[in-house]
Amino acid sequence: MHQLQEGGGAQVAQGSQAPNKRARIGLAVTFAVTLLADQVSKAWATVALAQGHKIEILGSFLQLRLVRNPGSAFGLFAGSTIIIFTVNLVILTALTIWAVRNEEEPVKLGLVIGGGMGNLVDRLARPPGMGRGEVVDFIYLSFWPTFNIADASIVIGVLLLLAGGYRKKPA
Repeated sequence: MHQLQEGGGAQVAQGSQAPNKRARIGLAVTFAVTLLADQVSKAWATVALAQGHKIEILGSFLQLRLVRNPGSAFGLFAGSTIIIFTVNLVILTALTIWAVRNEEEPVKLGLVIGGGMGNLVDRLARPPGMGRGEVVDFIYLSFWPTFNIADASIVIGVLLLLAGGYRKKPA
């Protein structure tokens, strides 16, 4: 049971601020670490994997090789980078607003938002130009299209959110 405090004419439930603050910090830290890991890895990949160089991790099954993706997931809609950029921006804005107001699942949402922002940064800052930039992909699995840390973070975050939705919450 929370006690109410009066302060400055407003009543605030004691203890209600701490979980929300912790959730926002968790969201911010997960977002920042995801975005930083994505951008640093892409900067590394554009140098280390330039000119067709590839690094075999597990033979032909897992490799690092540079691919520039002008489309969305799986290279779809390659001629529509401005539309992809705009849709991504709208989705990320809405998701961020919802995540900041919601104190549940901050790490999972931080992964999704950080990954989405990582790819959005590419669209903003990479050639051929602002809003039309190509996303840097470099993780190659023999059975899957080449992807990056941002893509992996989005998928992991969404899968964790879906898995959490099927767990029964205590009453």
